[in-house]
Order: sequence, then C-alpha cells, then structure tokens
Amino acid sequence: MNVSDVVRALESLAPPELAAEWDNTGLLVGDRTAAVKRLMLCIDLTQEVLGEALAARAQMAMAYHPPIFKPISSVTASAQPVVFAAARRGVAVYSVHTVLDAAPGGTNDVLADAMGMVQRRPLEPVVRETRCKVVVFVKPEDLARVSHAAFAAGAGLIGEYENCAFFGYGVGSFCGGPGTHPAVGQAGRQEVTEELRLEVVAPNDKVPAVVQAVRAAHSYEEPAIDVYPLRDHPAGSGLGRIGRLARPMTVRGLIARVKKAAGLRNVLVAGRPSRKGGPRKPALVSRVACCAGSCGDLFRKAAAEGATFYLTGEMRHHDALAAEAAGMTVVCLGHSNSERLALAGLAKRLKLLLPRLDVRTSALDRDPFEIA
Repeated sequence: MNVSDVVRALESLAPPELAAEWDNTGLLVGDRTAAVKRLMLCIDLTQEVLGEALAARAQMAMAYHPPIFKPISSVTASAQPVVFAAARRGVAVYSVHTVLDAAPGGTNDVLADAMGMVQRRPLEPVVRETRCKVVVFVKPEDLARVSHAAFAAGAGLIGEYENCAFFGYGVGSFCGGPGTHPAVGQAGRQEVTEELRLEVVAPNDKVPAVVQAVRAAHSYEEPAIDVYPLRDHPAGSGLGRIGRLARPMTVRGLIARVKKAAGLRNVLVAGRPSRKGGPRKPALVSRVACCAGSCGDLFRKAAAEGATFYLTGEMRHHDALAAEAAGMTVVCLGHSNSERLALAGLAKRLKLLLPRLDVRTSALDRDPFEIA
C-alpha cells in the first residue's frame, strides 16, 4: 500500500471538513505515492519520537498535533529540525488534530468513555457550510432535461445516493417586456402557466457549473434560478461532549475512574466538594462534560447545560476560579494526556481498515509536564 491509502483510511475516520478553520491538518510531509508498511502514531512528533519511528522503520507518522502549524518560509535543519529530518529520511507525516476531536469516536468520545458518559452529544456542534441548494422553475416537459443537466454538472449527491432531487407543482406568472421571446405565451401579455419547482443540492465549488448547465438546458430566456447556502450539522460531530453518567457517583469516585483510564497517578482538580469555604456541591455527580486539549473556556457551556463535573486537558487560572464559583468540579489531565487516550482506539480502527498495515503507538511520546 502507499501513503494515499493510509490518508484515505484516516480521512474516513476523521473527515477533513470537520477541521477548525485555524487548524492545519492532513498530509503535511511526504509523497502520496510512496510505499508504506509501518505507521507510527503519536501526539507530538518530537526528535525522540521521530528517532523511534526511524528505528522501527516506519515510513509514515500520524502526529495528532501538526508539526507545521503556522505558515513557514523555509524548511531547514535549524529552523524546522523535525520536519526537515522527516522529509530527508522519507517519513510522511499526517496530522488529525481538531478533525479527530470533532469526529464521532474520536478524541472527545474517548475522553467521554473514560468517565462512563452515556446519552452524549457535542458541547459545540460542528456547522458546515459546504453545500448549496439550487432551485429552478421549469415547464413539466423540461423537467427531465434540466434535472439531468444539473446531475451531470455535479448536483444531486447526498451521501451514497446520487441524482437526488425534489419536484413540486405550482403556477407561475410573468409578463415579457418588448423584444422578449417567451417560451409560453406572448410578449407584453401577463401569462400564467403550470410549472414545476426543481430542487437539487450541490457542493459549493460545483454550484457555478450547475447553474450554467441548468440555464443552458432550460427553454426559458430568463429562467428563475435561486441558490441558497445550506448549513449541515453532521450527526455526533463537534467539540467536547456532554451527557450523564450511567449511575451517579461521587466526585472522588469519578476522579479515580478517570485517573485509571488515563493511566495517571495525579491530576489537577479545582472545586473539590470538600474544599472549605467553597460553594456547596451535590454529593453525587450525574451530569458531566469533557473536552480534550485546551478547552477550559467551554466549561461555561457545560455549566449552562447543567453539568457539575468538567474534564479537560488544561484550564486558565481565572477560568478555574470561575468554574469553582459556578459550583463545578474541574479535572485537568494535562494537555496531551487528555488526547493520548485516543491513540489506542485509533490504532485498532486503522488495523480494521488496513489489515496489512503495521500500526504502532509511540512509547516515547509523553506530555512535557509532570508533577515532580
């Protein structure tokens, strides 16, 4: 198999269109046609992790955090040592970052699993504006010709279905000005005729071609064509998760469960129920929320929806104080610790898609902070 095969598998698990606008995901280093037998998964592609990948003879690395994040003007051994070394040694590098965060079964669902969260949904759902609806009014006898032209130009695709459209009956009226040649009736006279409303969806980049094709196939001199931007809400996709525990439990018990799932001896906790002088908190936790990485500010949405326990990677000092004042308990695992949990599951899912691919998880990848 080659790099493009691995890229397709990763994109099927974490669709690129879910990425945040500010993020830099996808294939960052490498040749799509290069052969791949072994893939190394990590959160941060450091010099140590790249050395581990080279020692394992991995031809590709999936680095959750993009090693190229902001625009760079040069790739040199001094300015971009890891990127330079990966390119020089022929190691392709792919990044998933916010794509895996937002995808169902990705980073945030794994974090929710660590808490035992059920009946979950995204805290901040993804909203995509990648498609438009094209509407045109046609004579009944023109319907087949116009719709087929729209389909041929790229319209009518919904998931695995093609040639999708909606037809509605109605009556249209018009009056052609001087010099017009209406397909129905005469110029200068108010006309009323039976028409069909044809609706199709099309990707944004296909809309100009679809409109042009519809206009060319239409029998009217001036066909009425409307284009409406669509907002899609992919099911289960978005930042963070909020839900409830299958059974209410104490804060202490929930913290212990999270630590065990993350393999951590210590975590940062704000707003313990037993803290003297703090606000009174319920004895048991039922409504919970989480968001991996630097999502401390999302606690406000979680609190507004009734969550009393919030799990994340890191949180700013004043946000922690505000969360505590709001009656919440906040647990911070460490930025990359909250994300690393997802690698094992991602490895299993990739192996199912690509059985011949040797997928390994880095043993040297770790959070830069530790409690001494």
